[in-house]
Amino acid sequence: MNVKRKGLFITLEGGEGSGKTSVIHELGKELEAHGIPYITTREPGGIKIAEKIRETILNPAHTEMDGRTEALLYAAARAQHLAEKVEPALANGITVLCDRFIDSSLAYQGYARGLGINEVLSINLFATAGRFPDLTYYLDIEPEVGLSRIAAGEGREINRLDLEDLSFHYKVKEGYEIVKSMYPERIRSVDASGTREEVAALIRDRLAADLKDFGV
Repeated sequence: MNVKRKGLFITLEGGEGSGKTSVIHELGKELEAHGIPYITTREPGGIKIAEKIRETILNPAHTEMDGRTEALLYAAARAQHLAEKVEPALANGITVLCDRFIDSSLAYQGYARGLGINEVLSINLFATAGRFPDLTYYLDIEPEVGLSRIAAGEGREINRLDLEDLSFHYKVKEGYEIVKSMYPERIRSVDASGTREEVAALIRDRLAADLKDFGV
C-alpha cells in the first residue's frame, strides 16, 4: 500500500533586512527542480486572521505596545496560521516554506524584549501544540547591514520593529545564537552578508544537500 509522504516544514529566520523574502524564492526554485510541491507563506500572516494581527503588531504607530502583548499576538497569529494553512498542506504532502516561525519569538520577545526564552517558548508550545519546523535556515547578518538595506528601500516597507535602536537588533542577533545552540540539529546558519546572487547560491546548495539527508 502506498502511504502519502508528509510535506517538509522549512522556515527562514534572521534579523531585519537579512533577505528572507529573496531567499524563500530561491528555495522554491530548488524544490521545483526536484519536483517537490510546495507553498510559501509568512509570519505573522499567511491567512486573513493572521494578516489582521500582523497589521496591529507591525504598525509603526503602535510604539506603546507592551512586550507581553506583542508575544501573545505573535503566538495567536501563529496558532491560526498553523491550523488553517500549514498543517493541512503538510498533511497533503506539500512542503511549506515559511518566512519566520517560533524561533523569531524566542529571539525577539524571549531574549531581546527580556521576557525569557523559556517563558516565550512555553506560550508558543501551547499555540502550536508542540509543532516545530523540520528544517530552519538562519540568515546571519550584522544588524547595521540589514537595517541599511531597509533604509535604502531594498525589499519592504519600514515597520515598528525597524524603529528600535541598534542595541535591540544586536540583542535579537544574540538571541538567535542562543536559539541555534538549543536546536543545532535543525537550524543551519547561512552567511547573508553577500549579494543576493551569492546568498541564493549558498542557500540552494544547502537545500539540495539537506533534501538528500531527508531522503527526498
